[in-house]
Amino acid sequence: MATRITVDPVTRIEGHLRIDVEVEDGKVSNAWSSGQMWRGIEKILVGRDPRDAWVFTQRICGVCTTVHALTSVRAVENALNLEVPLNAQFVRNLIVAAQAIHDHIVHFYHLSALDWVDVVSALDADPKATAKLAESLSSWGGNGPHEMQAVKDKLAAFVSSGQLGPFANGYWGHPAMKLPPEVNLLAVAHYLQALEVQRYANKIVTILGGKTPHIQNLAVGGVTNSINLDSQSTLNMERLLAIKGWIDKLSDFVNNVYMVDVPAVGAFYLDWAGYGQGITDYLSVPDMPIDTKGTKFALPGGYITGGDLSTFKPIASYQDALFRDGVKESSKHSWYQGDAALHPWEGETEPQYTDFQDEGQYSWIKSPTFYGKPAQVGPLANVLCMAAAGHEPTARHLKTAMGTLSAVAGKEIPLAALHSTIGRHAARAVRTAVMLDNMNDQWNMLMENIGKGDTDTFNQPVFPKGEIRGFGFHEAPRGVLSHWVVINDGKIKNYQCVVPSTWNAGPRNESDAMGPYEASLIGNPVADPELPLEVLRTVHSFDPCIACAIHLVDTEQQEIVKVKAL
Repeated sequence: MATRITVDPVTRIEGHLRIDVEVEDGKVSNAWSSGQMWRGIEKILVGRDPRDAWVFTQRICGVCTTVHALTSVRAVENALNLEVPLNAQFVRNLIVAAQAIHDHIVHFYHLSALDWVDVVSALDADPKATAKLAESLSSWGGNGPHEMQAVKDKLAAFVSSGQLGPFANGYWGHPAMKLPPEVNLLAVAHYLQALEVQRYANKIVTILGGKTPHIQNLAVGGVTNSINLDSQSTLNMERLLAIKGWIDKLSDFVNNVYMVDVPAVGAFYLDWAGYGQGITDYLSVPDMPIDTKGTKFALPGGYITGGDLSTFKPIASYQDALFRDGVKESSKHSWYQGDAALHPWEGETEPQYTDFQDEGQYSWIKSPTFYGKPAQVGPLANVLCMAAAGHEPTARHLKTAMGTLSAVAGKEIPLAALHSTIGRHAARAVRTAVMLDNMNDQWNMLMENIGKGDTDTFNQPVFPKGEIRGFGFHEAPRGVLSHWVVINDGKIKNYQCVVPSTWNAGPRNESDAMGPYEASLIGNPVADPELPLEVLRTVHSFDPCIACAIHLVDTEQQEIVKVKAL
């Protein structure tokens, strides 16, 4: 008999996700991924001015804010065939790159590292030995013995006080934990240091976007940032140089800490290179436009089938029909009316709730497909597609990460190891390093363009009579995000968001094929059904953001949940 395990809610993520698995002989034999709230933004937007859509859509989530705002204005601009000034492209690119870097640092250190790091074990570590290990791996200034001793003392004070804060309720002592005490102490030190470092990315978003979360500077046609290098009330030299300084600080941490920690920790968990593979059809889109028409991108995208990089098909731009024509969403196993797979321009969002039905409807998340098949999106898909496209920075950072992993493991680790739970973490670190390289490029291009005397940041949109259609895409931190809009006489007629955590967290599709979360859990070990840490490891490796896939509106103003803080 299979043992049924329900994890509800999955914590250390954004939103409400329920995971059900059946375990036989210590391994997962079946799985269901269920979003537990309804997203109704699409219905809210019908009849509104398309220029306002980005303000609404970025409030789908309090984490993935800039990405929805950007993708929304791109969708409307695509429908209008509207060019965007170069300065606006560079400002937008800097914002979303900073947001992505912030997201990736927070995900590894503050949301998922505790699946692998036994914090209590760090109390048994020798700080000098920890520092010696750390200094052998990188030149990061926060790896000295005094820093490690201070972290151990702080951790001991937490434990003795009984106020463990973020370290409470962990799976300490779980048989799946493998790190020695010194590595655990190093990870805890970097956890605390990352709290400070991630602020630099948020400062960049705030300076350029006006605030964070929920930036204020976007507009259909560009951005509202005025550029005058000599004015204190605009985007000036002082602010631009501050941004460059924060980019450099982020680069130091990412290249000397994040890019070292992930493969170093991964070397102790090489068995997890054999778990969590799931769907190996990978989808990514090009991003960071470097022209006014959105035809040239700094970062490539495309589609890989069966995990074979030689099958790579590039998605060049918005003019490429490969992406536009391939996306559909099914509601067969979702709590919506209808079960046909529909293209987003014809998409429907009519709720129809039932109980949780293993063979029927069991999620508020739809099931996206790419030419009829599920696809995995996210940093792993992004890195593999960019590597297949011959993108030099990706190849360079990927070689560095795999080299560190092999060196710590003491043997050569093949690229195929990336198709796994631990591989998704490695790919996210590589993507972060690539994004930082690109941030430097975007900053330099912005400065060069301003130096030519160009200070334009906005082109006025004009809406025609009749119906037009457009779509916008963005390679968001969790993967492919696309918004699809139908505009009639200057008003929104239909609007659909197909988001990364919908691609990955979706239930079975119209062909009853599992979604990526579900497929990745099959074969996962579970040592103790009462403490299903291994299930969380694989699910967390995707960095779920279920608020983007679902949303809740209570028209009767009833109490949804009560939380008591002690």
